[in-house]
Amino acid sequence: MTHSTCVTLEGVSYHLPNGNSLFSHLDLHLDQRRTGLIGRNGAGKSVLARLIAGDITPSTGRCLRHGTVHYLAQTISQEPGRTVTDLAGVRSVICALERIERGSSEQADFDCVGERWNLRQQLLDQLSQHQLTHITLQTPVTALSGGEAMRVALMGAFLSNADLLILDEPTNHQDHDNRLALHEQLKEWPNGLLVISHDRDLLEHMERIVELSSLGLTSYGGGYSFYAQAHARHQQAAQQQLQSVRHERKREERSLREQRERLERRQARGHKQASDTNQAKILLDRQKERSQTSSGKLLRQQDIAREALSARVREVASLVETQNTIFVYPPEPRHNTSLKVAELIDARLPQGDSSLRTVNLTLTRGQRIALLGANGCGKSTLLKLLAGQIPAESGHVQTYVQAAYLDQHLSVLSAEHSVFEQLRSLNRRLDESELRTRLAQLGLCADRINLPCSQLSGGERLKGAMACVLYAQQPTQLLLLDEPANHLDLPSIHALETMLNAYTGTFVVTSHDERLLAAIGITHRLQASPSGWLSTAVHPSEHNRSSL
Repeated sequence: MTHSTCVTLEGVSYHLPNGNSLFSHLDLHLDQRRTGLIGRNGAGKSVLARLIAGDITPSTGRCLRHGTVHYLAQTISQEPGRTVTDLAGVRSVICALERIERGSSEQADFDCVGERWNLRQQLLDQLSQHQLTHITLQTPVTALSGGEAMRVALMGAFLSNADLLILDEPTNHQDHDNRLALHEQLKEWPNGLLVISHDRDLLEHMERIVELSSLGLTSYGGGYSFYAQAHARHQQAAQQQLQSVRHERKREERSLREQRERLERRQARGHKQASDTNQAKILLDRQKERSQTSSGKLLRQQDIAREALSARVREVASLVETQNTIFVYPPEPRHNTSLKVAELIDARLPQGDSSLRTVNLTLTRGQRIALLGANGCGKSTLLKLLAGQIPAESGHVQTYVQAAYLDQHLSVLSAEHSVFEQLRSLNRRLDESELRTRLAQLGLCADRINLPCSQLSGGERLKGAMACVLYAQQPTQLLLLDEPANHLDLPSIHALETMLNAYTGTFVVTSHDERLLAAIGITHRLQASPSGWLSTAVHPSEHNRSSL
């Protein structure tokens, strides 16, 4: 099956203002296939998207566009004065329609509208279909929640009818139902599509995955599961090839060493024979010179051979990704810990849906609870209540153990202080070298743990926060996590899963990522419903579902 090309990249490179190269020599054809773009945070995915959209130009190479491109960034601008029409990208068309309705005959207005005479009604219909009838075209962007703003921006993206639609992390801030609705919309999108995402369920719906790494762009057919399997096979093959060339280098170096030793033995015998036969000094000097020339030539040849072997090893090693294996130390035995962790009896939340304001809940040791529900139903409020950050309006709230609340911004960490400083303040019993070792085994590099947390990536900050939970002198026994995977790349999500699986306390987590929940062994689901909060136990067989 052939696909018409929307965008072609030829030898594209992009250099940062400091002169460093973000990526180089990228070649890519984007057509009508649904394509997922993945890569570590900082690899340059969003920059590449802006380059494809024409917002910025490449440092070298060229980007050829065949048709229109609509780019939806992951960060929604909330500048004062912007309205829903700005967010949806239709303000100029709506304003032109209004001028025409008032009697304008300007050709520029008709050119702006083109064939989009029903655009205003289409947007209103979209708002109605998404249960956003409280939003008008004049509603300020600042009045919208993060989820509402993204949904409105997505409406404008779909109404653009662009030849290539680029969506950067479109499921951020979206609840489960809205994620499913987006999946269906993307299935029906008839034109080219490029989705930048770490959402594995969304990536599963793609027809191919393209990975941006230090090696450039690598394309894999199929969705995320196909990518994960193919990527694992490629890495295994690269590891085997690396072992093979290293073995070859070792064998060749041994051969070169033996060759040199044979030459040295021959030279030694020659010198002895010449000395025993009392040859003239001039003859001895000539023989010595010839021997040194021969030896020097051999050494140069061997140096060239060694460099060629080392270059081959470096070339193959570049194909092997650096894998930071996460190791979590088992917790020390706890004494006199309470079986009952927290208790809420007729606790009245200060905000949320009326049917969900009253909560009755008992948490016990070792429970792993997924707190589920639509955005705005009160999940974060309930976590803050359990953490003691806000009081209940009425009823009984009691927490029997030490709790830690990790919100979406990881506010538990001080932005001005380093991870090491903060962990050291929480644990004076372990010496500094032991704490550094433990941070390293969580995948935190030695040159990063002494930086202010404000300079760390989202994944690094999450690991730092988890280190403070896991390795405090008084370990947290109740961990409360609010959308912990938001803005994390795939390696960081896998690290989070590893750390939560090693955690032996009780935790409550809000997340719309079903693969994450399946991977961390959830024991109970606390679901928001029209009749209140409903708790159900998770069957053990569900723990076997893997997060690819």
